[in-house]
Amino acid sequence: MPDGYDEEVVSHETATGRPIEEPVTPVAPYGTRTHVSSYRSGFYSNRVAEAIWWVVALIDTLILIRFILKLLGASTAAGFVQFMYSITDGLVAPFHGIFNTTAAGRSVLEPESLVAIAIYTLIGWGIVSLVRLMTRPRRTTVVE
Repeated sequence: MPDGYDEEVVSHETATGRPIEEPVTPVAPYGTRTHVSSYRSGFYSNRVAEAIWWVVALIDTLILIRFILKLLGASTAAGFVQFMYSITDGLVAPFHGIFNTTAAGRSVLEPESLVAIAIYTLIGWGIVSLVRLMTRPRRTTVVE
């Protein structure tokens, strides 16, 4: 059953009480130049950048776990510690010898792990920037 609101007619009025006229779209005069900007869509997807950052985060996390295990003097007899060291040895190896490794008892401060984290993060940032540069949409301007 319709009520009073269904039958109400809504009208737009100005402060003076006159109805509002619909806005008029201006037309360009004859003989003028029109600039039309168009974009060629690129094939860049944020998923590529997300995948790269995911790999970088995984590498950095593994190296950080190695750093913490060494710092806390984890026993190399434990299977997990051996597993982590075997995975990360190849990732940290290029950075051995940059700084002196200091040890106090079983605890080892390994600064090359921190350098490796920084370098792998910078490499990931560079790859993501390159992918975005190579796949960004191209802008072209057409003059008619």
